[in-house]
Amino acid sequence: MADTVTMPKLGFDMQEGTLVRWVKVEGDSVNKGEILAEIETDKATVEVESSFSGVVARQLVNQGDVVPVGTAIAIIAAPGEKVEEAEKTQPENKPPEEAPAAEETGDLNPPTLGGGEQAAAETPGQAVEAPAAEQTEKERAEAAEKPVDEIPAATSEEDHGGDGRIKASPLARKIASENGLDLRKVKGSGPGGRIQRSDVETALRAPKPAPAQAQAPAPAPQAAPAQQAAPPAPAAPRAAPIPPAPVWAGAADVPQDEVIKVSRLRSAIGRRMVESKTQVPHFYVTYTYKFENLMDLRKQLNEYLPDDQKLTVNDFVIKAVALNLRQFPNLNASLRGDEVVRHGHINIGSAVSLEGGLMTVVVKDADQKPLRLISAEMRELVARARQGKVRPEDIDGSTFSISNMGMYDVDHFIAIINPPEAGILAIGSAQQVPVVEDGQVKIGMRMKATISVDHRVSDGAEGARFMQSLAAFLDEPMRLVL
Repeated sequence: MADTVTMPKLGFDMQEGTLVRWVKVEGDSVNKGEILAEIETDKATVEVESSFSGVVARQLVNQGDVVPVGTAIAIIAAPGEKVEEAEKTQPENKPPEEAPAAEETGDLNPPTLGGGEQAAAETPGQAVEAPAAEQTEKERAEAAEKPVDEIPAATSEEDHGGDGRIKASPLARKIASENGLDLRKVKGSGPGGRIQRSDVETALRAPKPAPAQAQAPAPAPQAAPAQQAAPPAPAAPRAAPIPPAPVWAGAADVPQDEVIKVSRLRSAIGRRMVESKTQVPHFYVTYTYKFENLMDLRKQLNEYLPDDQKLTVNDFVIKAVALNLRQFPNLNASLRGDEVVRHGHINIGSAVSLEGGLMTVVVKDADQKPLRLISAEMRELVARARQGKVRPEDIDGSTFSISNMGMYDVDHFIAIINPPEAGILAIGSAQQVPVVEDGQVKIGMRMKATISVDHRVSDGAEGARFMQSLAAFLDEPMRLVL
């Protein structure tokens, strides 16, 4: 009997996936657990394993097709079994609607004014003519490329052209305007007498002629004074002239703006985080942990382990959080409608930084596994995530998440909950700081962490008790090894 392979649902919010590549083609034999195809979701490119053994009898979708979750993508038949010819049906995949021109070019700045008004707003002081409606595309392109460097000027005997216009480059006009220089007094050295930047700078450096002194009028005859007039007060000292402001000709070699298309992964991260922050009421609790004992134990254990098997701080944190969640079932839970689902399994998601964003990989039943097994699984999960070879089970099913930025020397930060989980723990770096113990100041190792909790599922007091209880595992890390 033939079996049907469908587009898997790899996350609670996954609606569709893109079939990137068929690993097996029609006629190929396939065993249960073998890679059948690669699909791309909003989170990652995932290898899909066959749930059946047999022969690939039909491929119902093509490479590059966007396929809704649950849609049949292939038929696996038993060897020698003849599958009746059937119409290769698949849901109609409508191409995405064409985005406006601004979106196609990646321009994230929406237009604020229409047509020539926007251009005029962006280039004050320059006259821009809106092209006539009957202009051709070529004429509009030529009009856009033509430099706007000629504007009407008041006619005078020193105009540089017979048509009453001053020919000057935009940069020359800008410098002249900033320094109050009349371009009609500047002689241009460019083609056709065009004023260039160097002409303006030369004019600014030239000494200004002293203003002509007005001829004093002849004194009018005065009658003999009745009494001697008081001598005039001495003239106040003349202030030193203010030097002209320096001329800035503009920055050189400024890189141009770069437009980058938003990837599916980045788009998915943004969409999920907006949904979380707008729909999930977060509250936060920050706690400072003693970390000397954990760092000492890790150092001792790593002395006996090869380089490719050494334990990380994150491994200890995953184990500690998993054990602590046994006492706080409300934080290992999800809100489903008007019900809170307390999960029996404790699956810890750990955020992994990728070149184009981040991905959460999952250690299943972390409370049941020894520390070294958690460490080995994390190395494999991180490697597959960064190679783009994650499997569906690698990124699905987390019940609580951890985001660790300790390797970046971050004091502390706040993480956004990954729905439908009820909480996420943000881990800062372990740092040497002065601490007071028994009235004495000494240097200690401390690490700050902040938990974000869904207020619909739990309250601040429970979040505080969780953080306080976690201290017992981090301050006595031998409990994580035994």
